[in-house]
Amino acid sequence: MKTREEYVSGLKGQLDKWNVDMARWEEQARDSRARVEHGFEAQLTALRAQREKAAYQMRLLEGASTSAWSEFVKGADEAWDGMREAVAKARTHFEKQGK
Repeated sequence: MKTREEYVSGLKGQLDKWNVDMARWEEQARDSRARVEHGFEAQLTALRAQREKAAYQMRLLEGASTSAWSEFVKGADEAWDGMREAVAKARTHFEKQGK
């Protein structure tokens, strides 16, 4: 099992990568015509909400006591799975629209 520091470091790295993707997609969404025609804003809103859940779980992990660690890992894993799914869905949407 990974240490708390390794686990949180990995989560932070993944969140940073997703933030880069989202920043690129947000730039695409600034074009109001694209927002209306392609629903970019709806995708970004869903991603932002999921990102907040994932970041919250990460903050809980950082402050978790040793005895609570395994329970927090479970919650963080679920939040990260949801974020992975949301990012994959958004990536498909934005890459399809960008062509």
